[in-house]
Amino acid sequence: MMIGTCVATFRAEWVTSLKEKRMIRRSLMEKTRNKFNVSIAEVDTQDDHKLLTIGFACVSNENRHVDRMVRQILDFMETHTQAELIDVQIEVL
Repeated sequence: MMIGTCVATFRAEWVTSLKEKRMIRRSLMEKTRNKFNVSIAEVDTQDDHKLLTIGFACVSNENRHVDRMVRQILDFMETHTQAELIDVQIEVL
């Protein structure tokens, strides 16, 4: 069993409040969860309204499949938000 984990940090300079950030986060996480059926959560920077740090995990029986899935999810997230992807940490266990 292979487990792929990823922590992605996005920057949204135009966001002026935590309320705006929550709307962006909720939309992005729901779209990602519905399309890919992964575990996903905000894992850091909860008090910073300009940064959004999202972690997700997926499971498969092949290393290649996990890697491909993580890359597809990152591409999807990047195209479905106006926030800029500034950092990615991927780990396959």
